[in-house]
Amino acid sequence: MSIKNSTAANKIQSIHHFIGLESNKTGHLEKWISALGGLVGIFAVTFISQRFLDLQASTWVVASMGATAVLVFAVPHGPLSQPWAVLGGHLVSAVVGVACARWIPDVLIASAIAVALAIGSMHYLRCIHPPGGATALTAVIGGPGLHALGFQYVLTPVLLNAVIIVLIAILFNYAFSWRRYPAALSIMHPKTISNETLNNEEEKINQNDLQAALQAMGSTIDISGEDLAYIYQLARQNKLTNRVQPADLKLGSYYSNGEYGTDWQVRHVIDMSSPMKSADDLLIYKIVAGTGRRSTNTCSFNNFTKWANYEVFLNENSWQRKEKEFVAFV
Repeated sequence: MSIKNSTAANKIQSIHHFIGLESNKTGHLEKWISALGGLVGIFAVTFISQRFLDLQASTWVVASMGATAVLVFAVPHGPLSQPWAVLGGHLVSAVVGVACARWIPDVLIASAIAVALAIGSMHYLRCIHPPGGATALTAVIGGPGLHALGFQYVLTPVLLNAVIIVLIAILFNYAFSWRRYPAALSIMHPKTISNETLNNEEEKINQNDLQAALQAMGSTIDISGEDLAYIYQLARQNKLTNRVQPADLKLGSYYSNGEYGTDWQVRHVIDMSSPMKSADDLLIYKIVAGTGRRSTNTCSFNNFTKWANYEVFLNENSWQRKEKEFVAFV
């Protein structure tokens, strides 16, 4: 490739990056499954809406649910698409929208406040769902048909339609093992990787590897390869920053390996040489939580820190991580 063509390609790539245009990582099958799911979901929502509202008012409601359909059928594993986000987001936004429509006479001000309060409420309730903003706005500008419903609008058609579209998304996506909905039902299993490969420090993951992994998943994930690479870098930096070193071990402190399930443990250092003369010095610890609880063992400082991921402390009935100062990439 000539220098001139290379420069032009770089400019095009920079423009794509600036406007957020990425290559579509999904295959044709996934695209058509998403479209079919949207067809089924919105048909049901439209049918139900027209049973409770006149044609014009139901159109406003379907517009809001149409945005939901894009999320639950095109991005079924995204955090904004999960059932609590859909149900909670629409519900709280509908309540806010009706309240603003009834108690704020100026439509312009009521519209702005309704959307703003809906966003804030969804944040605090941890159910951020972008179509919720449209649900709140619709309650204000939807016209006499919607205004006459009052707070009934919250239950019918909003909550009812949200429940219908979630149920359809669960049933529809269940037929496809790689895109089960909600995300907790997903049964994607990675290929078995040998311990030798996992333990090889030279096996570094780069952005191309992450892009390939996203493409291999088959379904649309609400994150870019670049963002995933950045998260990966932060995770590695955080691990290196917080990793326990032999010199960090303290008598009477508690440490965890940070694993999940039956592999998880918390160990209490009950005896050790202080100060440490060598990483091969021995210490005595007691397992206070997890597999092997109440047993006591001996190992070297070095082996203990190979096991320990971070220091923990007991907060009421929960073991919590004691964080070190962490500075993210800029």
